[in-house]
Amino acid sequence: MSYEGIVLDVDGTVVRESAPIDGAAEGLAAVDDAGVRRVFCSNNPTKRPEAYEERFAEAGFTVSAEEVFTAGTITTDYLTDEHADDQVFLVGEAGLRDQLVDAGLSVTTDPRAADVVVGSLSTEFDYETLCETIIAMDDEPAFVGTDPDTVIPQDGPDRPGSGAIIHAMEGVIDRSVDVICGKPSAYARETVLDYLGVPAEDCLVVGDRLNTDIELGTAAGMTTALVTTGIMDRSAVADSAVTPDYVIDSLAELGAVIGGTAERYVA
Repeated sequence: MSYEGIVLDVDGTVVRESAPIDGAAEGLAAVDDAGVRRVFCSNNPTKRPEAYEERFAEAGFTVSAEEVFTAGTITTDYLTDEHADDQVFLVGEAGLRDQLVDAGLSVTTDPRAADVVVGSLSTEFDYETLCETIIAMDDEPAFVGTDPDTVIPQDGPDRPGSGAIIHAMEGVIDRSVDVICGKPSAYARETVLDYLGVPAEDCLVVGDRLNTDIELGTAAGMTTALVTTGIMDRSAVADSAVTPDYVIDSLAELGAVIGGTAERYVA
């Protein structure tokens, strides 16, 4: 099979923090050599695409901000489309708040004024935040989550992600979010496919998480490849309801996937 487009995860797939992951250079070179149109999609809600451009440069890769979409940019677009005139109460980092404000959205610190509540990664999340969540949800406003990632892979112990914060918020109000904007949501799929401008069946998705990267691809009819350099390994595949088409040990094997010589995963 030949591919016209590829969706690449970032953290745990291409880079870890600002360091290249072994095999990433070979994988990106294979994409370029095949003439496949690429896009990068991260579930990090706090960093702008320009910050990723800088991170890639530090890792030795040339990537433009226009090629990068994040849970933050997708959430901002969703809120702009669906809640442009609403007061947004955000449980999240300043980096996401700045993105919302720069897009013209009204962000309030008063939980009683909330028309929509957004849950996301927050390093200042505490007991008082949960109290404010209960107050904000009293009149049953819309409830939006940026992404479902419960942990963030690091060099060292993993750290809690947006999903952990969102689950805590859901727990105290006994209500699930109305929508998740990042991978594997329909909003994320539409965003990357619109950018690539190619049919889903002609796209390859590569990432290190079965429940986000691989699920995004399978739900849209894309070919999928799980790379084991990040959060999940081969043992996770056997226990998963989501099955990738390929399992590779690094992006160095991406050329074989694109070229059709790699062996497909068999459960």
